[in-house]
Amino acid sequence: MYFNDGNFMGGMHGLWWIFWVALIGVIAFYGWGRPSEKRRALRETPHEILRRRLASGELSTEQYEERKALLDRDSAGKA
Repeated sequence: MYFNDGNFMGGMHGLWWIFWVALIGVIAFYGWGRPSEKRRALRETPHEILRRRLASGELSTEQYEERKALLDRDSAGKA
């Protein structure tokens, strides 16, 4: 791996490879985003899911009210 004058990887040549690999790694990491941020952004709260299901017609108004009261009761107990 030594070249003409005895420098490992030709002197600065090796450092440039490290630089470019690190730069591409940083761009890829921030370009695709961190997985935890995406999960937080896409995650719905239980109340949002309940509202969405009511709006789509999966739940009747009575079912919505019962489940909302249950969620509110559970969340009040944790606070």
